[in-house]
Amino acid sequence: MNQEMEFKNIVAQYSRVAPEEMNNEMKFREDLGFSSLDFMSFLGELEDTFDLELDESEVLNITTLGEALNLLEELQ
Repeated sequence: MNQEMEFKNIVAQYSRVAPEEMNNEMKFREDLGFSSLDFMSFLGELEDTFDLELDESEVLNITTLGEALNLLEELQ
């Protein structure tokens, strides 16, 4: 499984949108229905799954899947 699909599978755990229906322009809150708690839990799961540490100041500006994927790629 590639990194993007693994990422979308994690997103799908917090959303009613299937991974194959997701696109990079989708917003976590508006399109995927994430609450603040969902987003924080999601970030923790990303850190565990991809073995990285996210900087809180960077992740607070992320609103779309594409932005999150770009940050993930930068940190890998």
